[in-house]
Amino acid sequence: MSKILLLEDDYLLATSLQKLLLNEGFEVKHASDGEEALAFTYAEKFDLYLLDINVPLLNGIDFLKLLRESDDATPAFFLTALKDIKTISKAFDVVCDDYIKKPFDFDELLIRIKAHIVKKNPFLIYGDMHYDMLHKRIFIEDKEIDLGYVEKEILDLLVRNMCQTIDKTTFFEVMERPTDLALRVHITKLKKKFGLHVKNIKGIGYRLEKI
Repeated sequence: MSKILLLEDDYLLATSLQKLLLNEGFEVKHASDGEEALAFTYAEKFDLYLLDINVPLLNGIDFLKLLRESDDATPAFFLTALKDIKTISKAFDVVCDDYIKKPFDFDELLIRIKAHIVKKNPFLIYGDMHYDMLHKRIFIEDKEIDLGYVEKEILDLLVRNMCQTIDKTTFFEVMERPTDLALRVHITKLKKKFGLHVKNIKGIGYRLEKI
């Protein structure tokens, strides 16, 4: 499970972001000021920082500057209402990885987060299965497992969207002869082959649960 540090002093936005990220299977630590966030980085290791800039005690840019000076290369996104070129320049001077202006689309934010975490951590471990998310290769005990195109694409959808319900029409897009029965057969084969905990959301689709 990827761990995210959220630095945001807007309570309602922070609560919404936490809920969104938790529902997507991320672990989230929330800090409402820069000093609290800094203390969290001393105690724990994170996979991504989501940082507002105008926060109390220690602003987001100075917070990230301190971390970079201590050789912390953790990816960092700024989520901010500040749109002036001077602030954007300062943000990239302290080596941020993305600069997202408020208000932003939650779905777009998720796409950006997932893409960046996949680049940093291209392997996902699920039970005995090691999945190379960049190349869609599957390994069990260092032995590569071959799958047909359709089952590989279905597995990829499940893994990339773990803990999220995927509409059956999305699966149908990668199938040659899409039917509910054919999809159920493919899912059953994958469950048996890799020990996947896949839940059937009746009338909607399927969701891969965490072990």
